[in-house]
Amino acid sequence: MAEIMLIEDNPGDIVLTIEAFKECSTPHTITAFKDGVEALKFLRREGKYSEAKMPDLILLDLNIPKKDGRELLAEIKSDNGLKIIPIIVLSTSKNEKDIVTSYELKANCYICKPVELDSFINIILEIERFWLKTVKLPDYKKIK
Repeated sequence: MAEIMLIEDNPGDIVLTIEAFKECSTPHTITAFKDGVEALKFLRREGKYSEAKMPDLILLDLNIPKKDGRELLAEIKSDNGLKIIPIIVLSTSKNEKDIVTSYELKANCYICKPVELDSFINIILEIERFWLKTVKLPDYKKIK
């Protein structure tokens, strides 16, 4: 079962992403967070998240409240216990500075969210094909 963490503040985009993942054949769960502070608590297993399962993959929007995606990306990738989790920046921004900054902060890839539904579903299917079927992800139970 693939554990996917979605960090996105737009309720419509959360629903759209969850619905698009229903087209995937890989068994998965999606845990969504609307801000960077709460997402970091989950990743660090703080408080009510003490029993949280580590995500296999993080989908991160850049423009989220409390701690924006750039700050969150920097914190995750500088944390020895978290930095191996692949992070896909999934943003509407086509700004070259956002793309370069994301890679400088060690994002594993940057995808511009398409506005058309069919294109968005195809992007999610490509994420599944590559990140959940092709690559070998770490088994966190074996390294923690």
